[in-house]
Amino acid sequence: MNDTRLRALRTEYWRQTRNLTATLLLLWVATVFGAVFYARELNGMTLFGWPLSFYLAAQGALLVFLAISGGYAWRMRVLEQRYRHNVNESTQ
Repeated sequence: MNDTRLRALRTEYWRQTRNLTATLLLLWVATVFGAVFYARELNGMTLFGWPLSFYLAAQGALLVFLAISGGYAWRMRVLEQRYRHNVNESTQ
């Protein structure tokens, strides 16, 4: 019984981890692709005196990457705490 429960918990943990990783990777790809693909249209707008396309390529993508990294660390901590709690319950 416990072995089956632990296997199910492990499978659920890795499913959630893969989904989170895929979602954040798609967000990163969309950010980088969007900045390059729409560069001409974004050139007409300025932010702090710089063309918006330059700002997104130089600063915006970096900020998105930092937000993705922080979100991943926070969410993984929550998932690991939940998984650890469920494993401790099922082994007792």
